[in-house]
Amino acid sequence: MAKTTPRLHVARPLSVNAEFTLDAEPSHYLAHVLRLAPGDVASLFNERDGEHLAYLMAVGKKSVSVRIEKKLADAKPPPDIDYVFAPLKHARLDYMIQKATELGARRLRPVITARTIAERVNLDRMRANAIEASEQCNLVFVPDVLEPEKLSNVIASWDASRRLIYCDERAAHASPAEALRGIKTPAAVLVGPEGGFTPEERDLLLRQPFVTAISLGPRIMRADTVAIAALSVVQAAIGDWGGGDKS
Repeated sequence: MAKTTPRLHVARPLSVNAEFTLDAEPSHYLAHVLRLAPGDVASLFNERDGEHLAYLMAVGKKSVSVRIEKKLADAKPPPDIDYVFAPLKHARLDYMIQKATELGARRLRPVITARTIAERVNLDRMRANAIEASEQCNLVFVPDVLEPEKLSNVIASWDASRRLIYCDERAAHASPAEALRGIKTPAAVLVGPEGGFTPEERDLLLRQPFVTAISLGPRIMRADTVAIAALSVVQAAIGDWGGGDKS
């Protein structure tokens, strides 16, 4: 059976003929989990330099050194659609970050709302989940993970050229496709906390000229399910699923 080439995100610059030692975590994975040997290959990528094929030169107990043989693909960012969300707790947040990455969010922007339950936001864990999703799904891109901000501050400093698509069960249009007609990127999808937005937060959002409210149907969904539904609808309407951005 043919061996599958492992894919690893590497933060350092990548270029043909470059030689370097991998950091401790990827070295451990290749040497002790996959048990690769000198001469085996791995695919290395990042969001700047694209994806490259690398040969393992030396495999030690604590480090693996590689030499890049050739470039496989350029970095390919998804359409300019941000995912703005109230953080959830632990496993559900991990799941949501992975799915948002797979569905083509270019940036992940946590916002703190009145009903946000998560006590703190672990950005390193979010980045690790985004990287894992990119590695497993053959993405040649990893979304940026931004520092959390209060919702009121995010709205106050919002770039009005970026349409903010707000998931609201009381939206005027029952059809999200109808509500999104004519909207183009750049855009962002906003999903609230598990308890929903407060009436004051909803009023704040609906007063903004850059906000479009969409409905996701008659059923109440959990916040992590809303993430998948909303990003899917938006990618189909204005993203790279055939309805809009082809870049």
